[in-house]
Amino acid sequence: MESFWGSLKNELTHHQRYPTRAHAKAAIREYIEIFYNRQRRHSRLGYVAPAVFADAFRYMQAA
Repeated sequence: MESFWGSLKNELTHHQRYPTRAHAKAAIREYIEIFYNRQRRHSRLGYVAPAVFADAFRYMQAA
């Protein structure tokens, strides 16, 4: 969990100013839902994106 917060800070929020709290929440939500959960490669999953890993898992379950 600590690595997630480190990634969030390094990849999104460091050196970034948001005009309102709502803008910050929207940017963080987009980062998590679009980039972190779907596109970013994770070492724990064999350096593939979670969406790719989930698709492969479903395919293996169906086979």
